[in-house]
Amino acid sequence: MSLEPHNHLIALLARRDRISLLALCQSAELESSQVLGIAGSVQQYVWFPQAAAISLIAKIDHHPAVEVALVGREGMLGAYLALGITGMPLLAVVQGAGGSLYMTAHAFSAELARSSSLQKVILRYLYVQMAQLAAFVPCFGFHQIAPRMARWLLTMQDRMQTDQVVCTHEALAYRLGVRREGITIAALNLQRDGLIDYRRGSITIANRPGLIAAACPCYGSDRALYAQYLG
Repeated sequence: MSLEPHNHLIALLARRDRISLLALCQSAELESSQVLGIAGSVQQYVWFPQAAAISLIAKIDHHPAVEVALVGREGMLGAYLALGITGMPLLAVVQGAGGSLYMTAHAFSAELARSSSLQKVILRYLYVQMAQLAAFVPCFGFHQIAPRMARWLLTMQDRMQTDQVVCTHEALAYRLGVRREGITIAALNLQRDGLIDYRRGSITIANRPGLIAAACPCYGSDRALYAQYLG
C-alpha cells in the first residue's frame, strides 16, 4: 500500500508509525447512503476516508435528524476509541461516495497503545472535533440558511477535493435540519449571485472565493482551528 494515503491524519504520522498503520489497513469504495455505524452500537471498524465524505448525524425523539459533522480526508471515523469508548455516539452515513482505508477497531486500539505519534495526532483531532461540535450549536441556532448552506458546500469540497457535490434539495434540507423550501430559496440566491450551479441533484461550486465570502464565519473558524492543531 502506498505511503501517500491521501488521508491527512495518516500523513501526519512519523514514517515508521505510518508504515505500521498502513500495513493493518484495507481499502474500500464507500457508496452514497451506506451506513457505517448506528448510534449506540459497538464500533467494529475505523475509517480513514481518502476521497469520501461521512456524515455524523444526531437524532432526538421524533424530530428530524440533523447532521452535526462531516468527516473526510482530513480526519477519521472512530477516533473516540482513544478514550476507551467502544460505543458509537452518532449515526454515521456516507454522504459522498469514494475511497477509504479501514481497519478493525481492535487493531486500531493496539496501534494506539504502541504508537505515541498516533496518540498525539488522534488526541489533537479529538479536541478539534469537540470544539467544532460545540460551535455547531450556535451556528445552527443563529445563522441563516444560505450562509450555512455555503459553509456545508465548502466543507464538502474540502473533504472530497471536488467542485461538484451530488446532493438533492431534500437531502440537503435533511442534513441542515431545515425545510426544503428554505434550501430552494438559498440555492436560488447563491446561483443568482454566480456562486453555484444547481442541476437536478448536483451542485457545482462555480466561485469558491465568493462562496467563502457568503458563508457564515464558522467555516473560517473551523479551518483555522484545524490548521492550528493539525497543520
